[in-house]
Amino acid sequence: MRWVAVGDRVSEVLGRAVSEGRVALLEPEAHRVCELYGIPVAGFKLAETVEAAVTAAEALGFPVVLKVVSPDILHKSDVGGVVVDLKSPHEVRTAYEAIVNNVAKHTPGARVRGVLVQQMASPSLEVVIGMTKDPTFGPALMFGLGGVFVEVLRDVAFRIAPITEADAWEMVREIRAFEVLQGVRGQAPSDIGALVDILLKVSRLVVEHGEIDQLDLNPIFVYAEGAVVVDARILLTGGP
Repeated sequence: MRWVAVGDRVSEVLGRAVSEGRVALLEPEAHRVCELYGIPVAGFKLAETVEAAVTAAEALGFPVVLKVVSPDILHKSDVGGVVVDLKSPHEVRTAYEAIVNNVAKHTPGARVRGVLVQQMASPSLEVVIGMTKDPTFGPALMFGLGGVFVEVLRDVAFRIAPITEADAWEMVREIRAFEVLQGVRGQAPSDIGALVDILLKVSRLVVEHGEIDQLDLNPIFVYAEGAVVVDARILLTGGP
């Protein structure tokens, strides 16, 4: 079988979205793109039926999260399209049916491709890594802690891609809340090396695929060892 380069596989995913007239990747596609570039994501499977969702949940291991997958729905929680902490096949079946009914009620006519069945990552300190296109300088990477730090305090650092490993370390150290990552009030220090690695891989991804207009990995849970992306959003050129 012909070996296909990572970049070619990502181009296939992006090209499929473009051919369907979409400017936003479906969440399983966004997770797949991350996976191909070695960016750690919580285990996931796309399920098109309730029984497939149960099978996927059993394969991934409980607890799991279900999220609606639709090109017509960007904000899943707003339409009742997300159910978390499912611990049994019965709960998965109930949640699947609830999601389908909620979407039909709140967004009639939405094209539903199924649900994303995802491992429920252990909660931890949240960080955000993103990218937006600057009209002059190109892809601008952003790093910050999640929650109030990014939403209210705007405690973030920016660099123009591509970045070096030294740049990535500087971005992490630059935010005012860096001490939180180092461990406070008895908490273990976070694995900053894992965050640097994700930053470098995101930099490579957006440089090698200029058709990506926006990228948002939020939240990323960072642990004493490792980090994992929980939600991924990728918009292509021409998107909102």
